[in-house]
Amino acid sequence: MTIRHCLLAPVVATALVLAPALSAWGSGAQFPGVIGSMNVPVESLKDLRFRSIVQQQYDFSCGSAALATLLTYHYDRPTTEVETFDSMFRRGDQELIREQGFSMLDMKHYLEAEQGLPADGFRVGLDDLENLGVPAIAMIETRGYRHFVVIKGLEDGQVLVGDPALGVNSYSRNEFQRVWVNDILFIVREDVDLARHRFNASETWAAVTRAPIEAGVVRSDLASFTLNLPRAGQW
Repeated sequence: MTIRHCLLAPVVATALVLAPALSAWGSGAQFPGVIGSMNVPVESLKDLRFRSIVQQQYDFSCGSAALATLLTYHYDRPTTEVETFDSMFRRGDQELIREQGFSMLDMKHYLEAEQGLPADGFRVGLDDLENLGVPAIAMIETRGYRHFVVIKGLEDGQVLVGDPALGVNSYSRNEFQRVWVNDILFIVREDVDLARHRFNASETWAAVTRAPIEAGVVRSDLASFTLNLPRAGQW
């Protein structure tokens, strides 16, 4: 079992008691016990958030990293950022790319020439994308910078985003609409069944899911709960 933000509800109390005794051991956490210890696999939040994303290596390479993410994790075509970057830069307007970065047109030319995949930018809404059930590349603006991300899922009013700089993240639909630059989504028009299979993946949503710890204790009764806890020596 992978431990992320916190332990699951049945062992929360035990973990709090044993917290001082826990120790990191390789890629896991070591739990001491009566007849031995148990090593529980642990994955860092950073690793979890980049598990299905190609991380960008340069400030201006979000387009090539987003495209590599789309191909690698949604279309079963393992591709590095270097491959997409070199090809798009070689084929594109290099002076313009140096000034503004890659464009969706650069991505379209790369996919058609190198991958044999037709793709285009479509002016469609999030509801349309949810009905299609396929991933898409979108441009957002954050802190004054324009940035390509991959929409990896839509569910319960949330937009699951693969950000080449920050990893997996989620926005409410209203939040995403505010940062979405031009209402255009870049979508591959083939291998639709495969793309749908990789859209809304539960393991990707897990990177942004938080345990409902606040539901474990009724806050209005916290004083009574504390008074009824066993005293020292009564465990």
